[in-house]
Amino acid sequence: MPTACSRRLVSLLLCCLALAAAPALAADQRGVTDSEIVIGTITDLSGIAAIQGVNNSNAIRMAFDEVNVKGGINGRKIKYIVEDNQYTVPRAVQAMNKLLNSDDVFMTLDDGGTPMNDANMPAQFAKNVPNVFPLTAARSMYQPYNKLKFAQFASYYDQMRSAVKYFAEKRGRKQFCVMYQDSDFGKDVLAGVVAQTEAMGMKVIATTAHKPTDTDFNAAVSKLHDAGCDAIMLGTIVRDTNIIIQTARKMSWNVDLVGQFAAYDTAVANLAGGATEGFFCMTPALYVYPDDPRPAVQAFAKAFKAKYGIDPNFHGEVGYTAAQLVILALQKAGKDLTVDSFINAMESVHDYKDIFGSELSFGPNQHHGSTRSFLTIVHNGRWVPVEESALAY
Repeated sequence: MPTACSRRLVSLLLCCLALAAAPALAADQRGVTDSEIVIGTITDLSGIAAIQGVNNSNAIRMAFDEVNVKGGINGRKIKYIVEDNQYTVPRAVQAMNKLLNSDDVFMTLDDGGTPMNDANMPAQFAKNVPNVFPLTAARSMYQPYNKLKFAQFASYYDQMRSAVKYFAEKRGRKQFCVMYQDSDFGKDVLAGVVAQTEAMGMKVIATTAHKPTDTDFNAAVSKLHDAGCDAIMLGTIVRDTNIIIQTARKMSWNVDLVGQFAAYDTAVANLAGGATEGFFCMTPALYVYPDDPRPAVQAFAKAFKAKYGIDPNFHGEVGYTAAQLVILALQKAGKDLTVDSFINAMESVHDYKDIFGSELSFGPNQHHGSTRSFLTIVHNGRWVPVEESALAY
């Protein structure tokens, strides 16, 4: 019959074997083992913004696959998990619960949608999980300051303020209106327009708000037409942008329509029939078409199309840049990877230039990568800059 001493010895050996079989955690850091870093993304893969979320997350996966093939980062490969939020808050919250409590992610990257990020950040921050470069330009992605927040883009608020100033001063527009999604995203766009019109001694003369899933804008466009708007600023994404533009053009109303980052997509520029010709859009970075002569751009576009069967859109490009920045920071963080070493590494990235021509800088207490925004217009089915320099207000 085994003695108490022998039973304790067997128990100790079994415990050691179990520990040996489990992945070794690096400094007890969640999402990090001796061989792996777990990164998650919650984005729209099947809803109204899927054209952005799919392209964006595919570009991130391609960047991570490229570094994994080369051996990973400081001996670790990236395990990349993408969850579909269908551009709804309940699905986003459910997905975040999975990433935090089942997958033990180290960080989330390029999570899509303003309302979805706003809903999820408290839970992930409670577990010390960084929210890096969310696929939205809302101010709440970097305000108020939180060491776990890193934002990639000039805000919708800043984009709209710069646009209003330009259209008032350069095109003589005085009767500004806003059509926006009734969400945190749309309200950020509205706030920028209101702030700049008031700063210039004007006011927004009419507004309409709609659900992200709405498809009939006849009454809304008619309301703004009757109000006498000479510039309509849009807090819209892709599908609602296209329908609104088509609705206005069917009325033979060639009012200036101005979108922002969420509407800056090739699916808007090359809409069948050329309905979006002449549509303006603010953007924090300029889309580089696959026929650009720069070798690095051509190599990226060729690899993306070979892997996924389509050309990368603008959100694919910003996703690739986001992934490259994260890879750089993880490399700089060193073998002893923790959230703090990652944050310190991110804060050490200054004047980073991506292959598409964008520049991003970070620093202690400065987690907002860029404040620049550009005005573009659809010309012959392509996005073309109206001004070569970024606009300001």
